[in-house]
Amino acid sequence: MTNQQPHHASTPADTAQRVSKGDLLIDQQLYDFIENEVLPVVKIDSNKYWQDFENIVKEFTPRNRELLAKRDQFQQQIDDWHNANPAKDGQINREAYRAFLQKIGYLQPQGDDFSVDTQNVDDEIAHIAAPQLVVPVRNARYALNAANARWGSLYDALYGTDAISEDNGQEKGKGYNPTRGAAVIAFAKDFLDKHFALQDGSYTDVTGFAVSDGKLVVKQGERQTALQDSAQFVGYTGNASQPSAVLLKHNGLHADIQIDADSPIGKTDPAGIKDVLLEAAVTTIQDCEDSVAAVDAEEKTEVYRNWFGLMTGELAETFDKNGKTMTRTMQPDREYTAPNGEAFSLPGRSLMLIRNVGHLMTNPAILVKDNNGQTHEIYEGIMDALITPLCALPDLRHDNRLPNSRTGSMYIVKPKMHGVEEVQFTVDLFAAVERALGLPENTLKIGIMDEERRTSANLKACIRAARHRVIFINTGFMDRTGDEMHTSMQAGAFVRKNAMKNTDWLSAYERQNVQIGVDTGLAGKAQIGKGMWAQPDNMHAMLASKGAHPKSGATCAWVPSPTGATLHAIHYHDTDVFDVLANIQQQLDQGQSPDALDDLLTIPLAQATDWSDEEIAQELDNNIQGILGYVVRWVDQGIGCSKVPDIDNIGLMEDRATLRISSQHVANWLLHGIVTAEQVDETLQRMAKVVDQQNAGDPNYRPMAPNFDGYAYNAARDLIFEGTRQPSGYTEPLLHRARLALKRANA
Repeated sequence: MTNQQPHHASTPADTAQRVSKGDLLIDQQLYDFIENEVLPVVKIDSNKYWQDFENIVKEFTPRNRELLAKRDQFQQQIDDWHNANPAKDGQINREAYRAFLQKIGYLQPQGDDFSVDTQNVDDEIAHIAAPQLVVPVRNARYALNAANARWGSLYDALYGTDAISEDNGQEKGKGYNPTRGAAVIAFAKDFLDKHFALQDGSYTDVTGFAVSDGKLVVKQGERQTALQDSAQFVGYTGNASQPSAVLLKHNGLHADIQIDADSPIGKTDPAGIKDVLLEAAVTTIQDCEDSVAAVDAEEKTEVYRNWFGLMTGELAETFDKNGKTMTRTMQPDREYTAPNGEAFSLPGRSLMLIRNVGHLMTNPAILVKDNNGQTHEIYEGIMDALITPLCALPDLRHDNRLPNSRTGSMYIVKPKMHGVEEVQFTVDLFAAVERALGLPENTLKIGIMDEERRTSANLKACIRAARHRVIFINTGFMDRTGDEMHTSMQAGAFVRKNAMKNTDWLSAYERQNVQIGVDTGLAGKAQIGKGMWAQPDNMHAMLASKGAHPKSGATCAWVPSPTGATLHAIHYHDTDVFDVLANIQQQLDQGQSPDALDDLLTIPLAQATDWSDEEIAQELDNNIQGILGYVVRWVDQGIGCSKVPDIDNIGLMEDRATLRISSQHVANWLLHGIVTAEQVDETLQRMAKVVDQQNAGDPNYRPMAPNFDGYAYNAARDLIFEGTRQPSGYTEPLLHRARLALKRANA
């Protein structure tokens, strides 16, 4: 069988201090946080909370276990089919394969047409298309950066990145370079000209602004002009005759022209413009999952405490930067005066979603006794579902200083669900949590991550199962590719990793996701998302290419940093995504079908495997260097997401999704004889030395060479050599096992 590993990390004998509440045994650290920090604030009785907690754990644990067993059953049946029906020249019998998947129940009927009817959805999700930032919530500094990334300085984003060339005297240098600054200002004013056009002239000619009779007056020396579209002027700050900011709006997004003639930049500008602030990361996913390393109660408590601080509005983080001590807090709302003279405010922070973990893993933070008196770790997804909404109660009750949702909803992105039954499980679990916490029905909204093959193949039915709660679907190339490879592991050797991007199944996957989202009425109710830009230092390339996401109909797309969000926001001014969705709807109304199953089920097998020795070595080097570079930080330092240098020393944002695809790819080539175990081990040791050198400046780094026997190195090796046996090819079981063993050894 393919999936022989347990669905949890191997853990040592339990030595943690625990508090007994009924049949629950709760780690003291987590219990103290909930009991002493959360429950007094949300005013929920402790005994009731823990009794409800136990009841829900006991109700849903057997079902969770059965769903995981069904994954294994499907995988075994698919493995057997491929072994009995070998591919020829990289091709399988598509008709026979589809009929087989339907027969075993892997493919389910789409059902009748319907439209989702999710209620009480904030505008940021339903009506605004914009970048979406994803950040590990366990890191308070990053979590706060993301929460505050709703507004970003266009001048800073341009000046500090390669979005502006360093040629022709435009180098960054140590101090301010006026030549580079002039290029930044020219870019920004060109942006204003394009999207907030004046009746006459350009923003380069502007010498001042004023507000008169509710209209924006734009001065150009002795002349005056106005916006071509006067409705784009929506507010200002300061005096009407000499405002300190002018607020404009286009495609649902705001731009704030900052004016201060006494500032270092403003004094060089004819109009005193010192910056242009763009509304950028309108939504943020605070992540408990792939970008987080949280293997026990200590680390899960950090996750929950930061989320609670975001929901109360009180989270703060003090740190040293360039020799100075700084404290970061959440930004307040922004105050403006409307053209009619009335005061109003705009949110100063991103609308925050939270990504809970999936159905697979258990966690030693809480144990539960079964009917035989045996103790078991509870499923981490159930634990997240019970604790993250508890921590969100201050916001749901509008009992916090800095509100998140204005509609009284909580947005939970749920990853790695396989098919309709697993979505229904989440719907039922959330309903049970709502009853336990006294929340109105459908308060807890669901984001469906379309990153597993069985979900992609049954996406319409998955959305139907969550039609009263769904607020998000998205595509994720890395996890989806990892599951594509693991599902079809026995079919043959896969194409090289970079060639995956040009395969039929991937283009069908990306296209179908948007079409089904439109077909089921998500536009105006939910986000349709696209995946991450993984090169945070390559903003020039991002500006050149990521505009394809809104053009495809994505109302949000992931970025790795606040700076990336500010620059990606430009693309949502370039494209009116809701016009794109309306065009797709028109095409569907005219009979274009969103059914792309034949292409979606086309397995990306190599038609020929006669790669040269150099090509094979290059593929191994690339995959294994990436695996080691990520795993060594995850296991040794508990860093779940970071900028990891690739083999060419280009920093890439890596999380468990990138690890999954790389490890599954090497495991596949090992299984089908493209590489040998000796080649893999030689590459592991050689790349370990490369990774050691790349991390030589990190005082917390533990070198893997020359012994090659550390917990991280062995975990990386296991991910390859045990890769075919990992459930769905997931990396969590082996990563958790290694980090728990390391923590135990260092205790």
